[in-house]
Amino acid sequence: MPHLLIVDDEPEIRRLYAAELEDEGYTVTTAANPLQAVDHLRSESIDLMVLDIQLQGESGLQTLQNVVQEFPDLPVILCTAFSCYKDDFSSWLADGYVVKSSDLNELKSEINKVLARGKSSG
Repeated sequence: MPHLLIVDDEPEIRRLYAAELEDEGYTVTTAANPLQAVDHLRSESIDLMVLDIQLQGESGLQTLQNVVQEFPDLPVILCTAFSCYKDDFSSWLADGYVVKSSDLNELKSEINKVLARGKSSG
C-alpha cells in the first residue's frame, strides 16, 4: 500500500488524517513543519504528500515549490481550510487541491485519483 506523508502544524489534524488513512490501508507518516517533511522525504520512500498551506514558519506554497524542485516525481495534494488559494498560481504545482473538512471522503478520493494517474501523466 502507498506511503503517505501528512504535513500539518495542527496535531489533532495529523492524528485524524493518520487514523483515517491508516484505516484505508495506507502507511502514514506525519510532519509538523516543512523541515520535518523534507527530512522524511529524504530518508523514507514516500508515494504522496498531503500538505497544508498555512504552516508555522513557512508557507505551504513555498514548501510546495521547494519539494517540487527537490522531489519532482512526488505527487502533492494541497489540503487547506481556504479555497482562495486554488487561484494562486503557485498552487498549480500541486497534483490535487482539497478544502479541509471533518469528512475526509473528498481527501481520500483525491489521494486515490492522484495515485492512480501518477505524477508523470498529471
